[in-house]
Amino acid sequence: MEQPTLKSYLKPAFVVCAAILLTVAAGKQIVIHKLGLVMIKKPIALQKPFDEFDESVLNPYIVKNKAAIDRETLESLGTDQYLQWILENSDVESDSPLRYCSLFITYYTGNPDMVPHVPDECYVGGGKSRLSGETVTLEIPWGKANDANKKIGLQYVVFGQIGNNIIQSDIRFSVQYLFYANGKYTEDRTQTRLVLGSNWTSSYSYFSKVEWFFYGKDSFEYVYPDKEQTLEASKQLLALLLPELEKNHWPDWQKINAKDDNPEEKTSGS
Repeated sequence: MEQPTLKSYLKPAFVVCAAILLTVAAGKQIVIHKLGLVMIKKPIALQKPFDEFDESVLNPYIVKNKAAIDRETLESLGTDQYLQWILENSDVESDSPLRYCSLFITYYTGNPDMVPHVPDECYVGGGKSRLSGETVTLEIPWGKANDANKKIGLQYVVFGQIGNNIIQSDIRFSVQYLFYANGKYTEDRTQTRLVLGSNWTSSYSYFSKVEWFFYGKDSFEYVYPDKEQTLEASKQLLALLLPELEKNHWPDWQKINAKDDNPEEKTSGS
């Protein structure tokens, strides 16, 4: 193949095209600067890591197990900021389908991947069948006096698995999850991506996923709650969990951006 020569690059058509591209590129940078747009986000740390979560605020839930994720799984997960606990509710019967709760929280910041991991795909990849899914809005009692409710949307997804033999029966259970992105609760992956994608002026970006499911154990096998039981228990759990995450763990979005707008305050460390 004939190699291009310097003369070919000096043809009028090429020069005009190059000039247009350079002008557009320069104009884009000027527009970005003038509008105060921030394209590359900086990471912002949690106020306190999840492993410093105050377990006492979850009463009557008691932390029975704290799982550690291996290095290979962490690489797939894309973050090392997580909490994976098994909770036990001492206020219900020992064989109640609400006796235990599997809680999994992850945190991403900077220029995070646009929300790649959701139970809808992860559980299917693990051999379960996704039977149904819907968005549910719960009114969560908020504050110590529980004198106000906060409406929060979440995903309620039902999975199933056919038993392999006569002894192992078919199972059907639900997994719930929601997101907290740049100071806002979001009910699904699409809404979370919209919040992250519309964050034009802040220097920072983050999101966190909260995922949980309830189960129990009888004499023979695991048992799972129905939808009504699940949603009522979810309200009680989230009323304990979310205010603590907001107050002491997730970054304060307003405070972050107030400091970002005030360089003197930011450098003073106040």
